[in-house]
Amino acid sequence: MGTNTVFFAFALTLFAGLATGIGSSLAFFTRRTNTKFLSTALGFSAGVMIYVSFVEIFFKARDLLTEELGTVTGSWITVLAFFGGIFLIAMIDRFIPSFENCHEVHKVEEMQDANKAAEFRKLYRVGIFTAIAIAIHNFPEGLATFESALIDPALGIAIAIAIAIHNIPEGIAISIPLYYSTGNRKKAFFYSFLSGLAEPTGAIIGYLILFSFFNNMVFGILFASVAGIMVFISLDELLPAAREYGESHLAIYGLIAGMIIMAVSLLLFI
Repeated sequence: MGTNTVFFAFALTLFAGLATGIGSSLAFFTRRTNTKFLSTALGFSAGVMIYVSFVEIFFKARDLLTEELGTVTGSWITVLAFFGGIFLIAMIDRFIPSFENCHEVHKVEEMQDANKAAEFRKLYRVGIFTAIAIAIHNFPEGLATFESALIDPALGIAIAIAIAIHNIPEGIAISIPLYYSTGNRKKAFFYSFLSGLAEPTGAIIGYLILFSFFNNMVFGILFASVAGIMVFISLDELLPAAREYGESHLAIYGLIAGMIIMAVSLLLFI
C-alpha cells in the first residue's frame, strides 16, 4: 500500500468531514433554504451509499474473507461483520447524548424568524451537545471513507461525495443554535468546522491502530462493517432528513438517481 494511496484516502476523508462548514456557510450567507435541492441531494447520497454497500462493498468483503477462511466460514464472518457495523453505529446513535436530536432538520429561515431567534438564544448547550454528538457520529464515517479509498480509490471518491452531502445539513444543525445563543458567527462556524474534523481523525486513529494488522481478513471485516454502517446511516439519517424538508418525492427520485449513477460508475471501472 503506497504512501500516495494513504494520503489520497486521507484527503478524501478530510473533504467529506469539512463539508459541515458548507452547511454553516449556507446558514450564514443565504436567505432561504433550498429544500428541493437538499431533499434531492440527501436522497442521492442515500442511494449511492445503499447501492454501493449492497452491490459492491459487501461482496468485496465476502471475496476477501472467503479467500482467507473458506466459503462457509468467510460468508458467515461477512454477514456477522455487516450486522456488527449496523450494531456499532446504532449503539453510538443510542447512547451518545444528543440532548434533543443531533440530526434535527433546521432551515436558514430560522435565522430571520424573531420567535425562533429568541428560542435559540437559550440553546447554547444544545449547540455544543449537537456538535459533540455529530463529531462522534462522524468518527466511524471517517473510517468508512478512508477504508474504502484504500481498497478502491474510485469507490472512495463516490463514498466521500455521498458523506459530504450528508454533512451539509449537520453543519446547519450545529451553527444555527450556536449562533443564536452566542450571536457570534465565527464561534458557530468554528464548532461546526471542528465537528467535521472527527472524520479525518477517525481515519488517522483507525489507520494507526490497524496498520500493523492490515491483511485480507482485516480488510474484509472492516469492509463488511463499513457496508453495515452506511446502510444504517442512509436509512436512519439521510432519508428521514430528506423527507423532513418536505420534498419526499424528490428524496426518492434523488435516491434512484444516486443508485443509477453509482451503478454506471462501477460498470465503467470493470
